[in-house]
Amino acid sequence: MHFSIPETEQFVQNGSNAFIGYNIYINGSFHCCLRYKQLHSLHEQLKKSLANLSLPPFPPKKFLTLTQSELEQRRLGLERYLQLIGQDPVISKSNLLRTFFLNAQQESAFIDTYETTIDVFLMNGYRISVNISTTECSSKVLEKALRAIDLSEDCTYYFALFLIRKESNGNVTLLRKLLDFESPFISLRTAHDCEIVIRRNYWDSSYDLDLMRDRIALNLLYIQSISDVERGWVIANVDTRHKLSLLQASGNKSEYMSIVRNLQSYGCLNFPNVICDFPDPNTNTTIIVGNQELSIRIQVGRQMQETKFRVTRMRCWRVTTIHNDKDYDKNLKNKNRYSFELSFEYLMSKNCLRWIKLVTEQAMLISVCLQSMVDELLNQKNGYDINNIQNSHTSDLQIDYIRRDDGSVSGKMSDSASDGSINSLSELKPMTRSNEVSKMKIKKKMSTSVFFKNGKESVQNEAFENIGDDDL
Repeated sequence: MHFSIPETEQFVQNGSNAFIGYNIYINGSFHCCLRYKQLHSLHEQLKKSLANLSLPPFPPKKFLTLTQSELEQRRLGLERYLQLIGQDPVISKSNLLRTFFLNAQQESAFIDTYETTIDVFLMNGYRISVNISTTECSSKVLEKALRAIDLSEDCTYYFALFLIRKESNGNVTLLRKLLDFESPFISLRTAHDCEIVIRRNYWDSSYDLDLMRDRIALNLLYIQSISDVERGWVIANVDTRHKLSLLQASGNKSEYMSIVRNLQSYGCLNFPNVICDFPDPNTNTTIIVGNQELSIRIQVGRQMQETKFRVTRMRCWRVTTIHNDKDYDKNLKNKNRYSFELSFEYLMSKNCLRWIKLVTEQAMLISVCLQSMVDELLNQKNGYDINNIQNSHTSDLQIDYIRRDDGSVSGKMSDSASDGSINSLSELKPMTRSNEVSKMKIKKKMSTSVFFKNGKESVQNEAFENIGDDDL
């Protein structure tokens, strides 16, 4: 989980008392707005439930009114604190943290808990209508969607929910994977022109062999493969595409999969229109992530040049949020207030490391992909089963429904560790964003680095240490 707090908002309570709300972004997307005391409460709950762990220092309380400089230092301190706990392998997977931010998303979106229907799609556009609660987390919605198409429970966590955006030219942009700290219902409502789709949730294509024994799982892989071939995410020459078309027409799914699984970029994610400084500055590229690699494709005349970077040779990587306030126009729908930069340090040759920079709105997703590839490599090395891994990431959230006097229903989520509850923002009136604070912040620093585990600004690749001279 990558946290950032690029901005604040000012609120009033009871018509007079003003306080600051911190806009928290997770994996590059706005998630919730919280007060200092709510985050302090989270810190205290984590200390109690994870007493054996050493938590990072929390920004101290102040008893006097904070100056603008002190407010900025508190914002930076809270951001760093969240980034550190978000990268801790134990804390980030705790039920308490996930429940807290699931609750926070609900409060910030002013969404009551009630039963509704949400549409989840397969990659061919097939619609699955799922009856859910507005505050159910992603894993619960995934389970319901796959149960609706009769997929075996043993196959559930080989798949995941993803948020995609359909572009005006017919292309599809994969925005992010939906995780358990968020409600798909709320995330979909706050996104523009987006859909939720089901895609496979692993990198090693050998897992396909287990899934292809199940008729429904085979069909899901088959549908995704057809979509990826048609969109050019999987590269196939003219003859191979013709064979695949014939197999698709005859409905021979097993044979289709046996061919497509051996094609270049099968099972990879495609990120077009990325600005890269390799091989030259400001090069427009397409990034392909998968097969334990990050590939950079460049169109040179009629030829496509591709350079592959193995994930096991990346010593570390980092993500930087770039503030675009100077050129930002809130009236332009397609104008982003923030852009993102991913840089990774790569072992080009023995004793020769080089930083390579990518600028794209999907930098956070690429970072998450790199980390998940490393995690999968390490889990395989340790002999972990994919279902055990995925089930350990999910939490059994219980929702206690409370009916108010006016007849509306609200929900409070809890788990075995703690209820992860937060003080509601729903009774507070938002004021305009604090322009003075924002301007001061931008003058001081135009970008904010994402801090990772051990307090460093980069993800340290735990698979990097396995490189030997024979690999170079």
